[in-house]
Amino acid sequence: KCNFSIYFLLEVERKIRANDREYNLSFKYATNSIKTSKYNPFTFLPLNLFEQFQRIANAYFLFLLILQVHPFFSLFHNRLISEKWMNVQVGDIIKLENNQFVTADLLLLSSSEPLNLVYIETVCCEPPNNRLDRFTGTLTFNSQKYSLDNERVLLRGCTLRNTDWCFGLVLFAGPETKLMQNCGKSTFKRTSIDRLMNVLVLFIFGLLALMCIILAVGNGIWENHAGSKFKAFLPREENTVFSAFLTFWSYIIILNTVVPISLYVSMEVIRLGNSYYINWDRTMYHAGSDTPAEARTTTLNEELGQIKYIFSDKTGTLTQNIMTFNKCSINGKSYGQDQSVVGEKQSLKQSPGEMTPVDFSFNRLADPKFLFYDHSLVEGVKLELPDVHAFFRLLALCHTVMAEEKREGDLVYQAQSPDEGALVTAARNFGFVFRSRSPETVTIEEMGIQRTYELLAILDFNNVRKRMSVIVRNPEGKLSLYCKGADTIIYERLHPSCSEVMKVTTEHLNEFAGEGLRTLVLAYKDLDEEYFSEWKQRHHESSVALEDREEKLEKLYEEIEKDMMLIGATAVEDKLQDGVTQTLEQLAKAEIKIWVLTGDKQETAENIGYSCNLLREEMNEVFVVAANSPEEVRQELSLLNHDSFSCYVFGLFCMFLQNFCCVYSYCLFFFQRDARLKMCPDTEQDKFLIPEIILGNTPKVVQDENVNGEYGLVINGHSLAFALESNMELEFLRTACICKTVICCRVTPLQKAQVVELVKKYKKAVTLAIGDGANDVSMIKAAHIGVGISGQEGMQAVLSSDFSFAQFRFLQRLLLVHGRWSYLRMCKFLRYFFYKNFTFTFVHFWYAFFCGFSAQTVYDEGYITLYNLVYTALPVLGMSLFDQDVNAGWSLEYPQLYVPGQLSQYFSKRAFMMCALHSWYSSLVLFFVPYAAIYDTARDNGKDGTDYQSFALITETCLTVTVCVQLGLDLSYWTVVNHLFVWGSLGMFFILTFTMYTDGLYRLRPSSFAFIGTARNCLNQPNVWLTVALTAILCVLPVVVYRFLSSQISPTINEKVRYKVCQMKEPAPRPRRTRLTRRSTRRSGYAFSHAHGYGDLMTSGRYLRRNALTCSTGLIPTGRSPGFKPTGRSAGYSPVGREQNPKQKVEPTSLQVFRAVKDSFF
Repeated sequence: KCNFSIYFLLEVERKIRANDREYNLSFKYATNSIKTSKYNPFTFLPLNLFEQFQRIANAYFLFLLILQVHPFFSLFHNRLISEKWMNVQVGDIIKLENNQFVTADLLLLSSSEPLNLVYIETVCCEPPNNRLDRFTGTLTFNSQKYSLDNERVLLRGCTLRNTDWCFGLVLFAGPETKLMQNCGKSTFKRTSIDRLMNVLVLFIFGLLALMCIILAVGNGIWENHAGSKFKAFLPREENTVFSAFLTFWSYIIILNTVVPISLYVSMEVIRLGNSYYINWDRTMYHAGSDTPAEARTTTLNEELGQIKYIFSDKTGTLTQNIMTFNKCSINGKSYGQDQSVVGEKQSLKQSPGEMTPVDFSFNRLADPKFLFYDHSLVEGVKLELPDVHAFFRLLALCHTVMAEEKREGDLVYQAQSPDEGALVTAARNFGFVFRSRSPETVTIEEMGIQRTYELLAILDFNNVRKRMSVIVRNPEGKLSLYCKGADTIIYERLHPSCSEVMKVTTEHLNEFAGEGLRTLVLAYKDLDEEYFSEWKQRHHESSVALEDREEKLEKLYEEIEKDMMLIGATAVEDKLQDGVTQTLEQLAKAEIKIWVLTGDKQETAENIGYSCNLLREEMNEVFVVAANSPEEVRQELSLLNHDSFSCYVFGLFCMFLQNFCCVYSYCLFFFQRDARLKMCPDTEQDKFLIPEIILGNTPKVVQDENVNGEYGLVINGHSLAFALESNMELEFLRTACICKTVICCRVTPLQKAQVVELVKKYKKAVTLAIGDGANDVSMIKAAHIGVGISGQEGMQAVLSSDFSFAQFRFLQRLLLVHGRWSYLRMCKFLRYFFYKNFTFTFVHFWYAFFCGFSAQTVYDEGYITLYNLVYTALPVLGMSLFDQDVNAGWSLEYPQLYVPGQLSQYFSKRAFMMCALHSWYSSLVLFFVPYAAIYDTARDNGKDGTDYQSFALITETCLTVTVCVQLGLDLSYWTVVNHLFVWGSLGMFFILTFTMYTDGLYRLRPSSFAFIGTARNCLNQPNVWLTVALTAILCVLPVVVYRFLSSQISPTINEKVRYKVCQMKEPAPRPRRTRLTRRSTRRSGYAFSHAHGYGDLMTSGRYLRRNALTCSTGLIPTGRSPGFKPTGRSAGYSPVGREQNPKQKVEPTSLQVFRAVKDSFF
């Protein structure tokens, strides 16, 4: 048996014996069973009750229920066996086969590959317990100890590739696996309206208690002064204090309709209905994958209408994760044709030769999915043009791709990045087919002839080199170096004789980059055998050096990678999902900020940012934070403003000692530096972050800052780890929030969640996270709204999400149409519901002053029961389910309609108070106008018309008509259903009123139907109907006047758009999908997206798997602070010596140039 000791953060030492379950079970390690369900049969009731009582109103309803029912108030034994994942235990040895998921965190013991080349698809994440790139342990075998590190561990969630089988020892199982430690916990999500409702309900409770106290005191006073006069009619409680006490609780029951339980029932019905609208939306159905949109929760719909920040994954979310080889430049000649041009020519029915893709039938190993439209390139291959052959030979040799061939001719490439796979696939189709590799050789098939090259060295990629080279010996014995990388890097190492070709190639690169393609330059060099032998020896010595190994190797690489000959350039398209650019543009118009959180390399993320126009060259600056220490990150984020002031004082003092005149110059410089802050002229500096040593604490909410111009921020995961520390997180947040676009690259799943939590903590904003893979689960759970995309990375994100669909482009309809409508409808519902119920209840309050505070109701008992159940239930539900200010087309045409939801303008504390005041006014009108109308009056037959039952019926009629008129004013979109509900409810009121006040029902239950004949005798009087009309007009008149004046003086965006829609007879135009052409001087480099370390693994014979990327500061431009690298036009670099941006020089810059933080001295 083998003993394994693994040192882990949560345990002092973990001891595991292979295949010894009895021994391993004694430590009670976690099993491999994972439960992601929210409840189980035992926890459902307590947890669900806990969540329900987070709504304070539910506790109130329970209290009322108790009050009203009170009578006083009314693999084992060395053989393989099949086993379920959940039954796998720590210490088990399990066998995995190709394309299977890794079931737990495993120590790789052996594999089917004789050279142990195993390709693993994985994600690099943070240190223990929730970082996936660190592992420490020892293996004891035959009394010998062997060290274990992260390179020998397979993590749960990975997929085994290019290997028939492997055996692994289970180290961590179930919830102890590193993947599960990175998954956030499921929390009960509540909307902003729910949280606001809790506050409002507390206010209503206070108002209810105040009203009941007033009425109880009034009862006590009345009992003392007038109660004795009514003993014959009303039993009198001798103890007035006790009478007031009983009156208080009686009015608690009578006035409880201020927060009826039907409010929350109706809210859930509305949310359910709006959820079905999302499920039924055919425009959000993806036919290719047969995937409809799905609302996986019914409690968060209106939250979709208030999103301010969107956190998006990149791969599989914004992109299809598919790269295509579109164009190339070979020896000064450009090949390839734009796909959009091809489509235009096809629509114009131009010549077949210009429209049809290249026929690769001459190549039996060609990939049938590969399309290329320039026939001249394949002709060059067939004519055996040397430059063309050299171009594709380089692509077939210079890479780290692995080939898998299950049967003859069926090649599958496993590439660490999709762009590298696209280049190798292009070479494959043009006749240079990569077949296989070993640590010492690379085998390719050149125009049908198989050739094996001896692989002598791989000069691997890293963020500083930005290029990759291989040194090979061909079958004839000729030594060659093949190199590919960023144009700015390769051009510096070319032979002077390439100057003319370089100029032409540069023009081609500008054209390619202008179309948003990712470019790469190719070069080669023939090597002398004697020189290479001597260089190889020095390379070996440097590679085993204990000190300055990387620096020595870098010098050797620089030495051999010079005087190369330019072959050409490639242009690869990183395909975005359909409609991504248009969706992001629409969301930006809606004032929604997009943050991209991706585990991909920095340049890959930047390229996607430019491709989908999140980053634009029109931006004033794109800042890159890629520092390696907290101090450097702090410097980049301009946190130490008080230190700036200290430096100012110190410098002032020093120069004062040297030259008094310098004092003036230094002061002028300091204030000129502060003058740069004019880019944030509207910033109120005092209310933002002041250093903790002065303030003593941090603000609860970070306010938005105004900024002149547009800025972008790119930060890598290493710097982000420092930026998220407690003493720096606020400065990072403030800096990021004034940028138009934020891209966080090389981030771990936990960091994604931390960024979301940071924004939730300090910004008064609603967040949404969207992703498609298991590494997005934590941020999906952390955000207010989680959206999962069912893509190529499985269903983990979908299963953890609140809403799901198949394409990112559906997000704009989810937010701008369904989200906005849901929020608008819910806000209208709440405003109207509070209005009608407050009005209904306040009438009771006024009536108490006329009934001796006896807790008598002003309405008939039947009306009280049916008011919220029948008379007003359906009209408000109809409005809440069918109302819309403008249709879906106009909602997408004017994304600015979304902004009021972000600002909570439709329902807030202010809107609630306005509603309460309107209800207070309406209740006064509804009580005193009927009271005055029937006071001391007689009917047509001469009988007295002033009685309690007649007054109650008139008040009921006035109230019902008024709330229906008010609802009609609130409705923006009348449908057949709305007409049926509104007029049907009014008709039902009169039908039921006449029915309940008949002789027959009175005879059945006299106590319940005491208003016999009241409707028949009262509603036939003309003055009653005049009273109803007058009351309704007076109640809605303030609303009509206010809305008219506000629409004329200060119209809202909704009113402006609705007015424009009314002026136009045509429906809203359908959104057009246009191909955005970006003419740019910025050239992306495929080499940037290449991961460091694969070359060593290819030639070492060790396990080949994705390792954690070692962060590097990269090349730092002159005059920049460490870790700061401008991109886009701010870089100002031109490989041909021309200035790319004459208006913007490369000068020392930091994020302080657009930050406005006031020093304490001033």
